[in-house]
Amino acid sequence: MMHGAQTLKPIKMRPEFRTILKNSWKETVAIVFLLFFVFSCVSNSDKADKIAAVTDRTKIPRLHATEITTVISDSGITRYRISASRWDIYDRAMPPYWEFPKGIHLERFDQSLKVDANIHSLYAKFNENEQLWELRGKVRAINLQGELFETEQLFWNQRQEKFYSDTLIKITQATRIITGIGFESNQTMSKYLIKRPQGIFPVNDKEGDGSTNTAP
Repeated sequence: MMHGAQTLKPIKMRPEFRTILKNSWKETVAIVFLLFFVFSCVSNSDKADKIAAVTDRTKIPRLHATEITTVISDSGITRYRISASRWDIYDRAMPPYWEFPKGIHLERFDQSLKVDANIHSLYAKFNENEQLWELRGKVRAINLQGELFETEQLFWNQRQEKFYSDTLIKITQATRIITGIGFESNQTMSKYLIKRPQGIFPVNDKEGDGSTNTAP
């Protein structure tokens, strides 16, 4: 049994402790505010970078398509058929262009809708303003006569209606193979010129064995 109630005496805090606690509270508030400011700046910086990336529309294709086959018409007449694994259209770039980073197969039609040339390459780019195709990487083209043209880079200017290249060109005909540097032709590849011929070989001979023939 307790004899009388116990009274708790208030704790007296020494003046120097009150000063320390007061200063510690101020320092804590300052640190919290500083951390909030730093994280806010980092967050705003990330947002600014993301917004800048999104607003750079020249690097983002307006149209992205995969595994496509489509026809392109001019004045209501079917002119080309394109098959590609990937097709990106950058209409906000300067100049605007189409890109086929995984290659292309293109067929050209004459006015009777007959295929008069077909082309295949590992990469293709089309400049809309200049109406200019650039084809790169194992470019292969076959004309109506069955002649095979092989090169690593080929340009097709639709406005001027011609093909041309400054690289090595190899043309395989029915009975002979022609090689040279530099090449120009019409759109159907039925009339062409090799700027610097290197050799003409029978089809059944090995290329580069020294048996160079003269064109008839």
